[in-house]
This record gives sequence, C-alpha cells and structure tokens, in this order.
Amino acid sequence: MSEPTVQPFRLAYVPGVTPAKWVRVWNERMPDVPIELVPVEPTAGADPLREDVADIALLRLPLQRDGLSVIPLYTEVSVVVVPKEHVFSAVDEVSVSDLADETVLHPLDDVLDWVALPGEEAFERPATTEDAISHVASEVGVLVTPQSLARLHHRRDLTYRPVVDAPASQVGLVWITDRTTDHVDEFVGIVRGRTANSSRGRRSDSEPEAESGGTSRRGERKGSTPKRRAPEPKTSRRAGTSARKRPGKPGRRRR
Repeated sequence: MSEPTVQPFRLAYVPGVTPAKWVRVWNERMPDVPIELVPVEPTAGADPLREDVADIALLRLPLQRDGLSVIPLYTEVSVVVVPKEHVFSAVDEVSVSDLADETVLHPLDDVLDWVALPGEEAFERPATTEDAISHVASEVGVLVTPQSLARLHHRRDLTYRPVVDAPASQVGLVWITDRTTDHVDEFVGIVRGRTANSSRGRRSDSEPEAESGGTSRRGERKGSTPKRRAPEPKTSRRAGTSARKRPGKPGRRRR
C-alpha cells in the first residue's frame, strides 16, 4: 500500500512581497510538509483565505478583520516612478505637493489608501501597476506605488524617488482564526523569529492591526512646483579618544 500523500501548507502572497526567507526556514524545520506558494492579486484582500485557497497569507493592510487573525509586519516607503531624464531624478526625495503639475497615473489595482490623489488626472486608469509603469516609460505620466512594486517591475529607462508624505502600504500575516492549525502556528512562529527549540504555544489573539488611513476618494489637487532638495550636510564627528595613561615610574629591579 502506498503512503498517504501529505497535503501541502499553502501560503498566499501579493505582488511585491518576498516570502523566500520564511519558506527556506519552513523547509528546514518541516521537511515532511511541502509548502505551496499561491500568488494572489494585490486587491484580493482576504478572499483566498475565506475561499480556502490558502492556509495563511501575506497581504496588504488594512483588511476587514471579521474572523481574521492579523499580525502587521512592516510598512513600505512609497515612491514615484519617473523616466530617468525627469527632473525628480536630480533630487533625493519629493513631496506630494511636488506632484501638483504632474499627470499621476492611478491603476485599478492601486494599493495605496489615498484621501486625495495628487497631480492631474490621467485620461484613463491603467488596469494594473505593471501597465502603469509601461505608461510611465512612454512619458504618459508618473506613478506613486510601494517601493517593492517599483522594484518588481523595474526597467532600465526608469527610476524612482521616495515621496515623503504619501500614504504608505503595510504588509501583514493573515489567517482565519478558526483555522489556526499546528502548521499555521508553526509558520507564525517562523515569521516572528521563534527558534526551533522554543515553546510553540498558540496565541489566543493576534497583535492589533494599524488603523486605516481613511476612505479612498479623489479630492481637489493642490500643490506647488517640484523643488530641488539639496542633501543635508553631513555632520563630521571626531572619533572619541580615550584618556592617555601617564607612564608610571619604573619599579626598581631587585638584584
């Protein structure tokens, strides 16, 4: 008789998230349980979990948290993607007001929680962030997106700069609370840095999720022309020197 097939542990993740380091640790600790990576759309929310497509997921927050356990992991910097010849390429960072005279693309899968979109509205909304970046290369407009997505769709003819006051995107580890299996608990421990020899007691509740940035909507576009920012002068520090010990009188040698 053949041995029963072990069901894989299914990990869903949105574009821009790289679970490789956690998958590597899983394979080391759980060699008998294969892990299956399930790519999902950036705007899918918790549907892959609720529809039992995945056991746990790395998703962008905020989410409707009914029945979910959520551990916020990190917050990404938002950047503006522009052609390399663009004026923004000459500065270290920009602000939302600097985008006032730019055509800002707003893809349908945008993950940033804008209260008011900056800049001029494009003629149409690109279907995806990848499409929007192609439009940037064609000099149709610029795009503000999480840095990981700018890296994911990197092109040699484009560059990006941080937008210091743009909405940020937070990534969290999410699962259905009523489906907190031993495998789910094991993966949670891996992500949280729990060692293989540490206690694996289940948590009865998840850490609180960050509050939402508000309802997405378009409002008035206000701002100023781009300003070049000179890099802040570096403060030179002298390396601290320790007090020199005064040489003591040499002791007399005994004959």
